[in-house]
Amino acid sequence: MTTDLLAGDTALVTGAASGIGRGIAIAIAREGARVVLSDVDAQRGEETAAALRAEGRDARFLPSDLSTASGPTLLLSQAVEAIGAVSIFVHSASPRRLEVDNIMTVSDSTWDQMLTVNVRSGFVLAREAAAAMMAQGLKGRMLFITSLHAGTPRNLPHYSVAKAGQTMLVKELANALGPHGIRVNAIAPGAIPGGGFDAKGAGIERLTRCTSLRRLGTPEDIAGMAVALLADRFSAYVTGTTVVVDGGLALHNWIEPPEL
Repeated sequence: MTTDLLAGDTALVTGAASGIGRGIAIAIAREGARVVLSDVDAQRGEETAAALRAEGRDARFLPSDLSTASGPTLLLSQAVEAIGAVSIFVHSASPRRLEVDNIMTVSDSTWDQMLTVNVRSGFVLAREAAAAMMAQGLKGRMLFITSLHAGTPRNLPHYSVAKAGQTMLVKELANALGPHGIRVNAIAPGAIPGGGFDAKGAGIERLTRCTSLRRLGTPEDIAGMAVALLADRFSAYVTGTTVVVDGGLALHNWIEPPEL
């Protein structure tokens, strides 16, 4: 059941072809927003947008590569051209990661790509979206998908540093944009298979045992909180914060230090 909590909004969602980004894009569209989905995976992105249109939702897909210098600016300009000023911006894009990477094995190119997509592109997109929001006098909302890795070293140093950077970026954006009526928040998910995270076999069993609710999460678990944070009915006085949605995973020491 939907309640049209976001009717009249126009949204841009990155990383929307799979996993959490896809779940959020679907939830936003079903709450009445016009949505632009974006991702490097054009086939799955187009399929998701087409499925939403088949439901009668206003959704379209724009391919983008946020690891390039021009990618973020080009995407934002195309989104604005497609649906007008963006009132909701969700940054879920993040490169797929290898769970075995550690401080001694992660390559320079992998490090650079992770920080570029998460932090640099997130900043550029947010800045450009904010400029469009202010020009239109919109009380916009922004949402970043961060991680439990942002607060505690858990291996994957490039990913942890990128998500820690996003966490501070959310605070800086919220502080600067609040006087203009623009709210900025983040969600730190737990173990959500799909998208950038793909645990298998014993890894899934161990994560499940280390989650207080004894199950891994789903994109829908994150999407529900995303709608709540984006909807003024529930979160009009919430900005600059990170909401953990992890089933209790952070209560456990769920990753052992790597052997170098």
